[in-house]
Amino acid sequence: MKSSFTSRRARTLVVAVAAGALALTGCSENKGGNSGADSKKDQKEAATQSKAVTYADAAGSTGPAPDVAGAKSGGTIQVYQEAGLSHLDPGQIYVSDAGQVANLLFRRLTQFKEDAKGNISVVGDLATDSGKSSDGGKTWTFTLKDGVKDANGNAITSADVRHSVERLYAKFIFDGPTYLQNWLSGADYRKALPNGGFDGKHLPDSVLATPDAKTVVFHFDTARPDLPQTLAMAGYAIVPAKGDTKEKYDKAPVSTGPYKIQSYKSDKSLVLVKNTNWDPKTDSVRHQYVDGFNFQFGVTESTQTKRLIADQGEDKSAIQFTGSVESTQIQDVIGNAAVNKRTIKGYQPYVMQLTFNLDRVKDLKVRQAVTYAINSKSLIAGEGGAYGGDVAPNYFAPTLPGYEATYDPYGRLKTPQGNIAKAKEILKDVPASQKTLVFAYANSEAGQKRKVAVEDALTAAGFKVVAKEIDAASYYEQIGKLKNPYDIYITGWGQDWPSAGTVITPIYDGTQVADGSSNYSHVKDPKVDELIKKALGQQPTEAASTWKEAQHYLLEKVLPAAPLWYTKQLQLYGSNIGGAKYSSVSSYIDVTQLYLKS
Repeated sequence: MKSSFTSRRARTLVVAVAAGALALTGCSENKGGNSGADSKKDQKEAATQSKAVTYADAAGSTGPAPDVAGAKSGGTIQVYQEAGLSHLDPGQIYVSDAGQVANLLFRRLTQFKEDAKGNISVVGDLATDSGKSSDGGKTWTFTLKDGVKDANGNAITSADVRHSVERLYAKFIFDGPTYLQNWLSGADYRKALPNGGFDGKHLPDSVLATPDAKTVVFHFDTARPDLPQTLAMAGYAIVPAKGDTKEKYDKAPVSTGPYKIQSYKSDKSLVLVKNTNWDPKTDSVRHQYVDGFNFQFGVTESTQTKRLIADQGEDKSAIQFTGSVESTQIQDVIGNAAVNKRTIKGYQPYVMQLTFNLDRVKDLKVRQAVTYAINSKSLIAGEGGAYGGDVAPNYFAPTLPGYEATYDPYGRLKTPQGNIAKAKEILKDVPASQKTLVFAYANSEAGQKRKVAVEDALTAAGFKVVAKEIDAASYYEQIGKLKNPYDIYITGWGQDWPSAGTVITPIYDGTQVADGSSNYSHVKDPKVDELIKKALGQQPTEAASTWKEAQHYLLEKVLPAAPLWYTKQLQLYGSNIGGAKYSSVSSYIDVTQLYLKS
């Protein structure tokens, strides 16, 4: 999933990070832990927490969700966010700011559930359980729960599930996950249903069947053991057929979760109120303690942090959503015991990278020089130092199975400040015309800091950097265009569930180079594609070595991106907020558990 550019932390292909535990401390009630004090210890704990995800039966999927100790009902939570939301149409959600909102608004067939010990399971959300597989894992059957309605009072049926899947084939859906579509219909899936089912045509029953109002059956050409985790992503939330307004749906979606939209002013405000048609008896994950959430966009991280430290008036009932404690104020938070108690901390799954547009930056020597020159130390300082992240020597985060702590082909760990001498040596014979790089950056506080760090490092190495500002809310949309006018841009990616396949495949698969694709470097390498195909056909233990081989080949022979840093989360909330904890699933504050103390 994509990392966020509304903040200095990862945004996410949010989406749900289907993951075996991204929490740094392993403590569900993560309030003011020691994240950041020791990077090696942090990484070890993050890896230790990467437990296997289990699939729950009907008993584990039955609501209501376990009560939060001391929870009360009523009141409105104030939400501070710097940039506006990228999307509200579930099919377009692959970034974690919108994914956080999706946890309040939308339900899927399945969902992730974290217990008090940090164990994560996939439960049935709209389905009665996490799904039943047959035919060696090629066929998956889901039965819908009774009594589930959308915010308009319409019952959710299998026809709505079919519609939600088929609409993903439409051209106006371009920014969400594509796992399911690819698995059902191949890389050219849009050709299978060009109009997304809106013309009355459907996928054949041999691919997606709805034999009755409560049953949905997926048929694949190979085993898909990860399907329950895939369907738990926000991008696969249900869009009721009766309320679908196609392109307009992105501004006024129909809720199926505990809250619905009362008003939305793009980039300014979002007001959520209770969805009275949500039945807690059908939901084993979410709560509806507060009356609503008032989102204020355009509030910078520095302002968020100052207000929440001061903890006055309505700020007492406020949270940071996907923003983080502003880096220059971290010590003001950590050094004050009373304030530090109002924080949540954890290791995120994201690897931040300086991505090369390979259509424009074709010389491997240029990419190598940039990779040696870039100053991870300076970038991490802008993120808050040890509390903001650790140097990344490669593309796999510590939360990912297969993480190689010592694999460091460009000496990032030994020279985190950059190796300017090595960069200059590589550039010796490179023509001057190739030393000008157009760098796209987000117009957020974090983006400005990153711009300065990148410019300083590359200029010292002998490059001329032409910086181009992009609106933070549409950052990924702009760099996701195949014909974008940029040479380099910072991106962040985290696993969609605990498999290197959810890192390598989405961002380096040559068959997925297209407008809106997450292959931001436009890699089209036959060997990479061959290794991806090989790994996807192997069992997880076998596939691990193939994914490792793919990472080594990518870094050493292709170099589509320079690894920069691994991200950590540090968020602050007001003193009247109850139930605050770090979510290993979203890698942010768990918005489904919150209440107001008074």
